[in-house]
Amino acid sequence: MGMKKRGLRTGYTTGSCAAAAAKAATLALQQQKPVETVTIWLPIHRTATFQPINWRITPEEAHCGIIKDAGDDPDVTHGAEICATVTWREEPGIEIRGGIGVGTVTKPGLGLEVGGPAINRVPRRMIIYSVEEALASSSLSRGVCVTISVPNGEELAKKTTNPRLGILGGISILGTTGIVKPYSTASWRASVIQAINVAAANGCQEIVLSTGSSSEKFAQQLRPDLPEMAFIDMGIFTGDALKASVRNKLARVTLCGMIGKLSKIAQGHFQTHVAGNQVDLGFLADIAEQCGAPESVLMEIRRGNTARHFMEIALAHSLKEVFPLICRRVCQQCFDYIKGQIAVEVILFDFDGKVLGHASTES
Repeated sequence: MGMKKRGLRTGYTTGSCAAAAAKAATLALQQQKPVETVTIWLPIHRTATFQPINWRITPEEAHCGIIKDAGDDPDVTHGAEICATVTWREEPGIEIRGGIGVGTVTKPGLGLEVGGPAINRVPRRMIIYSVEEALASSSLSRGVCVTISVPNGEELAKKTTNPRLGILGGISILGTTGIVKPYSTASWRASVIQAINVAAANGCQEIVLSTGSSSEKFAQQLRPDLPEMAFIDMGIFTGDALKASVRNKLARVTLCGMIGKLSKIAQGHFQTHVAGNQVDLGFLADIAEQCGAPESVLMEIRRGNTARHFMEIALAHSLKEVFPLICRRVCQQCFDYIKGQIAVEVILFDFDGKVLGHASTES
């Protein structure tokens, strides 16, 4: 991987690695010998060079792998081997298949053929373009079949949202730019929107958006009637998740979370980054004041250090009404944000999964 350079290193997507492996294997099939390096074009109009490994070459097929380097992005596929096996086919053209460790699409809503491999549109185009480049030198009328595989893809997929999206048996071959930007919120945001599209395409009329994995677990215990795909960890992307719900014409959205994130949404922050907008204890003190808290308690709240601290103070002083009030504020903010197009429900959990507050635009 080389020495750590200052700043965060950019890496390559699974799509780039698949295209590089496919091009290398196509060249090797024609030459009947391995290639040391292979260079492909990325969608951002620059090239990238890779070193293929684990060669197997016969007159009928060529196989190699590329180790995915995700740069400094903490990605589950970092270090995975993305392989391509290329075989001749009688008809011209390039056929792309998913092999072992590449997921199979079993549900609509992903923009991919049900029953086909989870290789997204941009990686498909990259694979086809790269293989065409490799074939350009030959005057053959035959085409090739390219099978992309990931030896430990089935294991890796368990750490992704694939099973919930109905992508079974492996990972997805992804990437729109070809490169991975470290800690990219863009891919996280895209995965939240994708999960909502899939839920809607599979007939969910109601979804549960949670602000994190603990809230999601608590919500699932509360709503065993809903299918797993209806539960979506929206992370910091409240606004984007609400907009996607409107676009999909859902009937109702339930937001679940704990005191920190929900108090930010109650103030109208629709992207709840941890940095940037700290929990406003002045706002929480105002809520407590509306619920009749005495001045001494308000002082304690204003001097508090976290939303969790606020929760503990409120509970210690039996100010239980603050929690439904925060939920009503969140409800109103969300309802206004989406111009009343969907019914909104809000549930506030404590850290053990007990419901502290609840509100709904329908009540």
